[in-house]
Amino acid sequence: MKASDLPLVYNSVAILEHNLEQRADKVALLTPERELTFRQVSEEVNRLGNALKSLDVRMGEYVGILAPDCAEWAVSYFAIMKIGAIAVGMNTLLKPLEHLYALRDCRARVLIIHQSLLASLQGIRDQLDFVANIIVVGGGGEAGDLEYRSVVAAGGVQLLSAPTQREDYCALNYSSGSTGEPKGILHAHKDLALTAQLWAVDVLGLRESDRTLATAKLFFTFGTGGNLVFPWYVGASCVLMAAPPRVVGNVLEHVQRFQPTILYHAPTGYAAVLANEDFVAGKYDISSVRLCVSAGESLPASVWQAWKDRTGLDIIDGIGATEVWHIFISNRPGDIRPGSSGKPVAGYDVRIVDEEGAAVAQGEVGNLLVRGESTALGYLHQSEKSRKTFLGEWLFTGDKYQVDADGYYWHAGRSDDMLKVGGIWVSPVEVESTLVSHAAVLECAVVGQQDASNLVKPKAFVVLKEGVAASDQTRDDLVAYCREKMADYKRPRWIEFVDQLPKTATGKVQRFRLRG
Repeated sequence: MKASDLPLVYNSVAILEHNLEQRADKVALLTPERELTFRQVSEEVNRLGNALKSLDVRMGEYVGILAPDCAEWAVSYFAIMKIGAIAVGMNTLLKPLEHLYALRDCRARVLIIHQSLLASLQGIRDQLDFVANIIVVGGGGEAGDLEYRSVVAAGGVQLLSAPTQREDYCALNYSSGSTGEPKGILHAHKDLALTAQLWAVDVLGLRESDRTLATAKLFFTFGTGGNLVFPWYVGASCVLMAAPPRVVGNVLEHVQRFQPTILYHAPTGYAAVLANEDFVAGKYDISSVRLCVSAGESLPASVWQAWKDRTGLDIIDGIGATEVWHIFISNRPGDIRPGSSGKPVAGYDVRIVDEEGAAVAQGEVGNLLVRGESTALGYLHQSEKSRKTFLGEWLFTGDKYQVDADGYYWHAGRSDDMLKVGGIWVSPVEVESTLVSHAAVLECAVVGQQDASNLVKPKAFVVLKEGVAASDQTRDDLVAYCREKMADYKRPRWIEFVDQLPKTATGKVQRFRLRG
């Protein structure tokens, strides 16, 4: 599929509304609070869209969504896009000043916020220069705020889609960058349908009978795609979970209750489930799941195999980027090489190059570049960062990769995470994968630290499994294990036991916060 296969005048609300033709009364989404059919979702989308237009939201303007995963998030997303505005998925874990930056950067006209997150506006309301109206899901806002239910009830049920072109912007996401200000990444209407077809249908094999559940939240494109856009693109249903996924029981309880067939989870999440005593004891029934998906960080082969041995289920691992909107290198059902990211998705070209931009030899580590029609054009209001990342048709992903003789791509860490030890590149991912394969380790992160001679050596921060003592003996055991499994220059020189690792809202380990 190519962008030119879509009509020139195209609005991505079609991803929702095509379901009205044959499956209008099929359940579209399920949450602990609400269950809506495609017809009911469409009607609420129209009502909210009309309400936003009555608040003078115009084509091309921005509307923020700051809410946990819920039916109202999904409705808001499509209502905003239907009227030709741009939906801003906001990170629910950020602080007020971080929300202030995003809302001012995109000049959001309206903010739709859940009552549970009203504290996120504390101290910044008088600085929201461009926000004309705040709509509160659940009520309880301040004087002047609008209540979501009342707004929807007042909106008319008939609404024509704005005559957007497929190249018009419809969504804005701010990256969880490790340093500096967040980067606003804009995507067009065409990008949603393209990735749905190229990856969800052509690679994953998503079908109408599926039901998805993702622990990646909807404000992250991995969640928006996997657990909203993709299922509705094929007429499948989605389960939305507002509860924090770091609590393993929340995930397992939703799987048991709502019986999804596709589970999206982070690598650390799969490891945590495997270490959960109730799961090991067979307390939870996950027999509805037919396929699992992982992305966001490298999935160690040991975790993949342990999950396969315990559940019989395959995990489809891949790599994506917010700049590309979703996964562009992926393993496939029936074609999996554990530990690798798989092979390029049709519709995307990838290259591995050295620091000068020349292609590296097979098996050598280099910088990963990707090009495809769903790639963003740049960062909002950040031309310097855009010039360094968007290299003509090619996107500099910031990931280090190598490709083997069979065409599988292997992640070797981020460009700023790679360690040069004794003049040799060391991948923190490789060291982490070795440590995680030890029976005592739940998860870990490896960073570089200078020794007494100011030379960089690997240091490991390790979270032990429940019941394992953080002792000198455990530390010695891990060092000996690494000596056995890898070249000596790669092994961690220091091991520090921690209760948890710092992570982004999407579950990625923030190695930069561990560097001394």
